[in-house]
Amino acid sequence: MADYALLYILFAPFVGAIALIFVSNRQLMLVRGIAAGSALVSLLASLYLFYAYDHVKGGFQFVQQFAWCRQLGISLHLGVDGIGTPLVLASSILLFAGIFVSWHIKDRTKEFYIWLLILAAATIGVFMSLDLFFLFFFYEMSVIPMYLLLGMWGSHTKTYNEMTDPEGLKLRDSVGFILNFGSNSKEYAAMKLVLFLSAFAVAALMGILLIYKYAGLNTFDILVLREQAKLMNIPVLGTTLDKIIWLLVFFGFASIAPLWPLHSWSPVGHAAAPAATSMLHAGVLMKLGHFSIIRVAFEILPETTRELMPIAAVLCMFSIVYGGFVAFYAKDTKYVIGYSSSSHMGYVFLGMAALDYISLTGAVMYMFAHAMATGMLFAMAGWVYDQTHSRDIPSLGGLSNRMPFISGCFVVACMASIGVPGTVNFIAEVMIIVGSWNKYPFQVIVAVVGIVLTLAYLFKMMRGLFYGPMDQKYSHAHDAVAVADRLPLLIMIAVSVGFFFFPMHLYNVVRSGVDPLIVKITRVVPVAQTDEGSGVRSEASAPPRTSDIPLVAKSPSPLTPHPSQGLE
Repeated sequence: MADYALLYILFAPFVGAIALIFVSNRQLMLVRGIAAGSALVSLLASLYLFYAYDHVKGGFQFVQQFAWCRQLGISLHLGVDGIGTPLVLASSILLFAGIFVSWHIKDRTKEFYIWLLILAAATIGVFMSLDLFFLFFFYEMSVIPMYLLLGMWGSHTKTYNEMTDPEGLKLRDSVGFILNFGSNSKEYAAMKLVLFLSAFAVAALMGILLIYKYAGLNTFDILVLREQAKLMNIPVLGTTLDKIIWLLVFFGFASIAPLWPLHSWSPVGHAAAPAATSMLHAGVLMKLGHFSIIRVAFEILPETTRELMPIAAVLCMFSIVYGGFVAFYAKDTKYVIGYSSSSHMGYVFLGMAALDYISLTGAVMYMFAHAMATGMLFAMAGWVYDQTHSRDIPSLGGLSNRMPFISGCFVVACMASIGVPGTVNFIAEVMIIVGSWNKYPFQVIVAVVGIVLTLAYLFKMMRGLFYGPMDQKYSHAHDAVAVADRLPLLIMIAVSVGFFFFPMHLYNVVRSGVDPLIVKITRVVPVAQTDEGSGVRSEASAPPRTSDIPLVAKSPSPLTPHPSQGLE
């Protein structure tokens, strides 16, 4: 199992998608069973991976490497460290939950599950890739399923046909007018997503190709490039090559994060997408940006990261405040959650920008925690829409009488998103705030204001949906009663609450990936660490270099020792 855990996780969804091709849509339960079975295999293997990961040794473990094009130095090189491991688990959890959230889809069910499985597999591939070529390959692969899932199974977010100017002429969005999508906003949302992500992905690809060319190593292998690539002080266009590459990589991947002002595609995409797609979109697709920046910019260009990362510290404030205010005034449930997600991604950038052990550990934990919280919110927003065919908050209300289970779960999801004690989000937010204070006190104050905004708009939405008088036209709405309807919510709640009460393994796994990275970037070794299971504090030393360690195919052994074993 240890030797092939990554292959099980990555290829189980692909195998499920291929198997579904040969099944008729008339065999509905078989279609659902194959999708759920392949997602379950990936989830079980991810759980094994998470708990089998040796945080004491740290580094990249469960490594698999298969040559793909020796002449160009490309290989399918898979491995996970303490940063990738929890994100792989989050992807598998949301995929399994999303299968059941979509249990009642009857329109081309087979095709829906095929693209959902491919989308999840693509995100998992990014979190596993140790080769720049395949990291970008899986990154781009995620765009195709998103376009189809939004365009075919999504819902219209604006009634363009009913919008007119004072002269009675129909109004159409400028992009919609050019591409003739004025009357179908789900197609507009899908195209906007593709245009944004593809355009900025080209910038990231340029940065990757510049690394490949000027490193002179004839390889896309991240572990080789991070040890041997020398890209500093090469003059280009009045600056140096490393800065140009860093900016291309950072802004190329920041668009999917989404960092202000590159965010406008994301809330529209959230609003148009079906519930399971929104769960994966907000839960893990948005984290591809942060993760890819860490994997490429932090690993290969550590000195430049230390110099230029304050850019993220400035822009993250706009993400937090702008997203929070727009979410407060939005009246569409999915727009509220979508802008909330954009706002919360600013906290991750703040934790990354501080370049502190505590803040970066908190940022990675927050990516995992946010995946569970936003997954719950979008799943329940989808349930409310399926029952009422409305996402307009002012027209809804009093649904708690009809949906006691959903309303109760919604309270838990709101608490998690706010970061109330009792959910793992609280631990992650506190770590980001505490770890960033010394370097960016003003940004931390803005982040605290953002938490207050989060409480305001989520409580406002919760009150508008579930409390107060109910319009009798929604009296037909009913609660989630079947096991298939309750199971995904119970899983995400259990994960979010469970890691609050038992956070140490998650913390230790993440810290094992963060410590050597921060040592390399800041050149500062952690002053003191607490040995697990004891109260003794001991001096930690920088991890040894790994350039001389051979990369053996199918070797599960770690590549980077880790100095930290517990909380400071």
